[in-house]
Amino acid sequence: MNPETRLAELGLELPPAPTPAGNYVPAVLSGGLLYTAGQIPKKDGALAHLGVVGADVSLEEAREAARLCCLAGLAAAKAELGDLARIRRVVKVNGFVRSAPGFTDQPQVVNGASDLLVAIFGDAGRHARAAIGVSELPLGVSVEIDFVFEVE
Repeated sequence: MNPETRLAELGLELPPAPTPAGNYVPAVLSGGLLYTAGQIPKKDGALAHLGVVGADVSLEEAREAARLCCLAGLAAAKAELGDLARIRRVVKVNGFVRSAPGFTDQPQVVNGASDLLVAIFGDAGRHARAAIGVSELPLGVSVEIDFVFEVE
């Protein structure tokens, strides 16, 4: 099934493609792999779910932040590829969670993105992953995620 059709069936829309906040590009195609820059959670063009997970941000809010990061990553991929149907599989997801001391549910947070990728791409959405707790993230966001896609 076409990923963009599946997004519509899930009632989701891609946000506008992200614009770089520095001297980098949102995505790089190298050989058969597309690498995205780290994506942060935005909703309706504004930063969403700011703060520390396990203190200011709940687990559910952080999972939603991860979903927003995923949609931004797919928007970056579409801007580079022209069509999400060119994605053959999701290879790797790196999730960074701004974590309170003692918070150890980073994998549950990043599942917000992982579950969405499987819902969109089916088995081709299953991927290798890292879920890492960090003390700070850019602009005070709670989650940042980057992606590696195999493309045709």
